[in-house]
Amino acid sequence: MHHLGSAHGPDITFLGVPRLDLSDPPEDADVVILGAPFDGGTSHRPGARFGPSAMRQACYLPQNGARRSLAMGVDPLTELKVYDAGDVPCYSGDIEQSIRSIEQAVRMAAALGAIPVVLGGDHTIALPDMRGLARHHGFGRIAMLHFDAHADTGEVEDGPLYGHGKPMRQLIESGAVRGDRFLQIGLRGYWPGPDTLRWMAGEGMRSYEMSEITSRGLPACLTEAFAVAMDDCDGVFLSVDVDVVDPGQAPGTGTPEPGGLTSRELLDAVRRIAYELPVVGVEVVEVAPPYDHADITAYLGNRVVLEALSGIARRRRDLALGTRWDPRTPLLERETREGAHR
Repeated sequence: MHHLGSAHGPDITFLGVPRLDLSDPPEDADVVILGAPFDGGTSHRPGARFGPSAMRQACYLPQNGARRSLAMGVDPLTELKVYDAGDVPCYSGDIEQSIRSIEQAVRMAAALGAIPVVLGGDHTIALPDMRGLARHHGFGRIAMLHFDAHADTGEVEDGPLYGHGKPMRQLIESGAVRGDRFLQIGLRGYWPGPDTLRWMAGEGMRSYEMSEITSRGLPACLTEAFAVAMDDCDGVFLSVDVDVVDPGQAPGTGTPEPGGLTSRELLDAVRRIAYELPVVGVEVVEVAPPYDHADITAYLGNRVVLEALSGIARRRRDLALGTRWDPRTPLLERETREGAHR
């Protein structure tokens, strides 16, 4: 397996980071970006195959330019060794081969000691993404934090074997991830039905539906979820389906559901997860540019990646120095204080 460039769009890397050939990788990789331009598992409207290319480009700052987070005081693209291995070969007519290729690429990236960050693609890719990580870290050793409007726990017997409405059930049934360490945030709408919900409860899943999040507050729900995720697990996989955000702020997606999180809430949550927890993998899925307006959703997907990388970079710095980032500190006060120690 080697770098194949971008399958749909200009042959560029994520915000200009260096290229990486998985068959001959450097030894210093902290993060490996992978594109998974697959939307053969969609149930409503396709288009997420164009997501990786859109997210790689969605930034008004110059390629290879500084991207220092105002919130966290780090530039993740310089503090971390971030590489882009290009797009995994995906074929809408051959779902099984696409899944095998994605799983192999994720496993190879993890074997480097790097954090795979996968740009989707529809949510079918959660199956090979998490399974590739599990084959490296161990089945049942990685917790799942899943942001989504939909549970994606449909019965495998219902329709095609693979699809974006089924990967979470398949992951749990395969043992790749424990049901009682599978936490979903942002569910809403009119699916799934009672039988599927009973199956989820029987597996010990925890699903934070939007009415609970609205009532209790997202920070409180996250605090509770973190405690469960890190109980007898070695790390977490962060799965972000952009349809967790209200379609008024993320219209470019295949199955929009009104009433979701704001983009601000999602970015704050991603940053907090990456800073407070040992993240071993990330995926951002269901960005479908054909339905986007003014690149709103592509920009959001891009920023989800940058927030995750910023949190990871700041976590590593603070663990090394014995310091701690405090979001309540005013920007200029924080910058002055930290600048005196640089």
